[in-house]
Amino acid sequence: MQSSTISTIKSSDRLSVLVFGAGAIGTYFGGSLVLAGHNVVFVEQPKMVNELRDRGLRLDLTIDERRKTKDAFVIEPRSFVIEPSLEEALKFGPFDVAFFALKSFDTAAALAGMKPFADKLPPILCLSNGVENEQMIAGVLGTEKIIYGTVTTAIGRRGAGDIVLEKLRGVGVAAGHPLSEKLVAAMDAAYLKCRLYPDAHSMKWSKMLTNLVSNPTSAILNMTAEQVFANWKLYKLEIDMLKECLAVMKAQGLEVFDLPGTPVKLLALATQLPLWLSKPFLSRAAGSGRGAKMPSFHIDLYSGRGKSEVEYLHGAIVREGKKRDIPTPVNELLTTTLLALTNKQIPLEEYDNQPEKLLKALKGLKVERLKRSNR
Repeated sequence: MQSSTISTIKSSDRLSVLVFGAGAIGTYFGGSLVLAGHNVVFVEQPKMVNELRDRGLRLDLTIDERRKTKDAFVIEPRSFVIEPSLEEALKFGPFDVAFFALKSFDTAAALAGMKPFADKLPPILCLSNGVENEQMIAGVLGTEKIIYGTVTTAIGRRGAGDIVLEKLRGVGVAAGHPLSEKLVAAMDAAYLKCRLYPDAHSMKWSKMLTNLVSNPTSAILNMTAEQVFANWKLYKLEIDMLKECLAVMKAQGLEVFDLPGTPVKLLALATQLPLWLSKPFLSRAAGSGRGAKMPSFHIDLYSGRGKSEVEYLHGAIVREGKKRDIPTPVNELLTTTLLALTNKQIPLEEYDNQPEKLLKALKGLKVERLKRSNR
């Protein structure tokens, strides 16, 4: 293990950065920017602040060969600031930019806390999954204060302020904001592998496409991604789910973008191939993307926290589909079923390892929709 060595950069290149949360993404991005010589202030829950003020941050970035180290970086507490409230953190401003990467179901509450300080907040780079967070932030803070971003790098969290880089892919930032190019340059220099994208919505929807695969199915059925893909009927369900998303994207005039380290165009192409041809490719992609970990929806469901991002990913597809009269029965079923499980309206055992029961429910939903359309 090695203590942090903070790089020296020109004062004109140094950013003053506010980071919401010292979770996996916050620690990785904030810590990497500290190592690169930028000024970073974290806002974190009070119960974690004292701990991180005492021992600092730990970043295991050893898989990044560019860093030429076999030891994790330990960033001493004196190298960054961490505060238990936004009001306290803003005293260390003004800031050039803020990083926001909370779960989508926490966005509304976070914005309620940010609203009283809207005039003091800098532009916010939103790295959250889903396609509606940026609009929510813009609605409270103004469109000039939102920068669209996305993360494809996989980061594991070992504890408070303690992360491990699991798979280095990169980060995308949408062009169009006055800060976009400067941010890309700063993050790329901080070894974050950053890339600029011409269209914000195409970038965000392309990322969401990658988040859909085997995520709700795994949670509902209590099966691994490997088990889901081994079942031909479930595999077809996954393909149909992706096709619905692609249809909604097409109706909006959006492109499928390859993201850093993530061949999203190949994922989209797989939906056009015969099932026997696409299945090996998608099975490998699903396995390599998550490793041995269960998908995030499964983790959230079995944590008992009573929240799920399915409403903000698959649910967003359903909402946009309804606006454009595009049927999205698979995404609708997965959304309503997982929300019912999350809200304990039905027991976890209802669909546990019962694929046929879920498939039967989908058939029933399609029949019901057909009856409505014929009335």
